[in-house]
Amino acid sequence: MDEKEFEDICYICRRPESKAGRMFHLPNNICICDDCMHKTMDAVSQFDYQQMMNNPMFMNMLNNPFNPYGDPTKSNGTSGQKSAGGGNEKSYAETTDAETTDAQDGNNASDNTAADILEASDADDDSKNDSDESSGNRRGFPNISFINLADFMNDGMPQKQKIKKKGTGTKPLIDLKSIPAPHKIKEQLDQYVIGQEYAKKVISVAVYNHYKRVATGTMDEIEIEKSNILMIGPTGSGKTYLVKTLAKLLDVPLAIADATSLTEAGYIGDDIESVVSKLLAAADNDVDKAEQGIIFIDEIDKIARKHNTTSRDVSGESVQQGMLKLLEGADVEVPVGANSKNAMVPLTTVNTRNILFICGGAFPDLEEIIKQRLRKKTSIGFDAELKDRWDKEKDILSMVKVEDLRTFGMIPEFLGRLPVICTLEGLNRDMLVRILKEPKNAILKQYQKLLELDEVKLEFTDDALEAIADKAMEKDTGARALRSIIEEFMLDIMYEIPKDDNIGRVTITGDYIRGTGGPLIDIRSNGYSLEERDQMKQIAAAETKEA
Repeated sequence: MDEKEFEDICYICRRPESKAGRMFHLPNNICICDDCMHKTMDAVSQFDYQQMMNNPMFMNMLNNPFNPYGDPTKSNGTSGQKSAGGGNEKSYAETTDAETTDAQDGNNASDNTAADILEASDADDDSKNDSDESSGNRRGFPNISFINLADFMNDGMPQKQKIKKKGTGTKPLIDLKSIPAPHKIKEQLDQYVIGQEYAKKVISVAVYNHYKRVATGTMDEIEIEKSNILMIGPTGSGKTYLVKTLAKLLDVPLAIADATSLTEAGYIGDDIESVVSKLLAAADNDVDKAEQGIIFIDEIDKIARKHNTTSRDVSGESVQQGMLKLLEGADVEVPVGANSKNAMVPLTTVNTRNILFICGGAFPDLEEIIKQRLRKKTSIGFDAELKDRWDKEKDILSMVKVEDLRTFGMIPEFLGRLPVICTLEGLNRDMLVRILKEPKNAILKQYQKLLELDEVKLEFTDDALEAIADKAMEKDTGARALRSIIEEFMLDIMYEIPKDDNIGRVTITGDYIRGTGGPLIDIRSNGYSLEERDQMKQIAAAETKEA
């Protein structure tokens, strides 16, 4: 990719050129902003180099980097060492004492100290090279191996922290004619998501209206506000999967964030702006593309206000308050390639006005809050509603209201910025059976593909599918339980099949799932395929029936 598509970033303060302004370009593709360059020059000009050169300790550090603070009377760790010529040399301490005495006598020794020390050091170097090499000691400048020279390559900036320049794209992200109608969006969702008809209809209409608004801008001076979505449904009902499928169909940047790791600014955890950072990373650091994407914040119920607590709620109500400006639309300072502004990473500005936010959560105990509200309507008389009327209601979440969410712990300002409330129903036994076999990437099709690579045909009877659905209903974790159940029963089969090349087909029965039987295994016959053997069995069964 052309490097000109990315902004220059200051190597010191990590600000992009859109914020720092003009950059100074140094060798090795290093860029320094105007502010950092002036600060560096001011610091350098104010440094007293003459005093540094007159400092004996500094000179000792230059000449003996491995023992910079050692005894100056010892040269390279050897007391009274003689030179190669056999004569005794003047020690460093004697030289320093003599120079100090001269300075006290007013002989202006301070101007000659550095020269005398350098002459003595040069004499030591000429006479002690052999002894230094034999003893393993070396002289020179201090060790600077702690500097990672690789940081100076490739602008000293990781690829994930580079920011694309705004306005480099010549083609708009969204074309009004290419936006599919709501019924077409729902038809495509039907191929992957089973059930949840109301939720798919609500999301299809909301996404269609949102991208019409983004593509057209303003119409007749009437500004169309965006409609963020709040999805409520039990675990395993398809909230996250629905959003992932939607992003694939629309081909737009999508970021899936988790609200459990978000905390108030200044506390340990991910900053609230990190959800936008993930969207920017999904858009390859293209700000223009990210400003029209989708952000799905999962586990949104985990930031509800904590009840009966006296400590500061840094991961609950404070996070809701911090997210208000994101949901409504504002210019947000976003760290690039990191989850916190405290890291030394570049910052860029992202406008969230055209970003569609979809928040989802299971909201446990919300059903009891709804039932308590409905029970308050009970009265006395022949036409009165009984208090236990709602105890057996399966789709109680569809009756949720904003006041129920406020009782749960969500603040009114937060709920006001999520005008569309969409509920998902819990999965029943028939829906679980359909999920096993009907979607394009159904779980059964995935395992059948795995065994096809071993040239083995995998089949499931209807009784086996119903038995798997029954076990999933007992676990009460939704569609997530299906894979764990199938993985448990397929483990031995996938382990044994590669041992025997004669196995041609495996049929999973209901008895095997219930633990009262085993799978049916068909062996390949010489000269006959599995289809031909099935036809022969059908003919034999028909002849037996006629007889």
